Amino acid sequence: MRDFFAGEKRIKILGEAVSSNEALELLESISYDVFFLGIELPNGVNGIELTQILAQRKIRPQIVLIALDQQNAYKAFELGATDYLIWPFEASRLENTVEKLLRYADVPHIVEKAGYEPQYVDRSREEGTVHLPMADADEDSFLIALRQAWDVSLKKQLEIEKLPINQEGRLLLVPYNQIVFVEAYEDYSFVHTFKEKYLTSYRLKSLEERLNKHGFFRVHRKYLVNLEMVTEIASMPGSNFMLRTAGRTKIELPISRRRINDLKQILGL
Repeated sequence: MRDFFAGEKRIKILGEAVSSNEALELLESISYDVFFLGIELPNGVNGIELTQILAQRKIRPQIVLIALDQQNAYKAFELGATDYLIWPFEASRLENTVEKLLRYADVPHIVEKAGYEPQYVDRSREEGTVHLPMADADEDSFLIALRQAWDVSLKKQLEIEKLPINQEGRLLLVPYNQIVFVEAYEDYSFVHTFKEKYLTSYRLKSLEERLNKHGFFRVHRKYLVNLEMVTEIASMPGSNFMLRTAGRTKIELPISRRRINDLKQILGL
């Protein structure tokens, strides 16, 4: 990739990071337009989790994820990634990614023409129709999505994926993908994110019904967990199980015996 970008004049490399924490520190210092992220990152959150974090920023860089397989491709595009590359890839595939990045960028870009100095072109002001090449597999997915979009029978009430939480006279909207787990507390519940803990008036049962279709699972009578945040399931003495979540501070939660089989089924075990 270094060799490719050394000869690519339309994109300038401003820095490299070996971990997600280092990448976030760089982003605070320099306004990057594009992040190329590996899925497996050491010492912190992985590429998908970092994409989730960046998705919450008002101004965020475009994301290109690099992985060894297609396992996380759907999740990546769901989070707004611009492209998803399977390693190893040819230089021509990376060239297509660069073209896509420049097409969808909202900032001026340098366009070089033979015999002329580089010119700044604000693509956001251009009008017209953009024709994109589409592989057969992409075309099938696009047509299915198009049919669903036009099928009136599939229309349903609008639901934003955020949880309203009243805090000292303020109404906070916490995105579902920022919630790590929910803890029952008498007739109330604590909603835990990586940074905050909110006491809410929701009962755990009502939150289970609301969040179940968004990847949350009731692992214990006291705990509802975002499975996207789970990184490990460990067996404990006495045929007990526990899970650990992602993030700088690892959170360990018990799994009840009667729920472990349902969890294994969800995970395909």
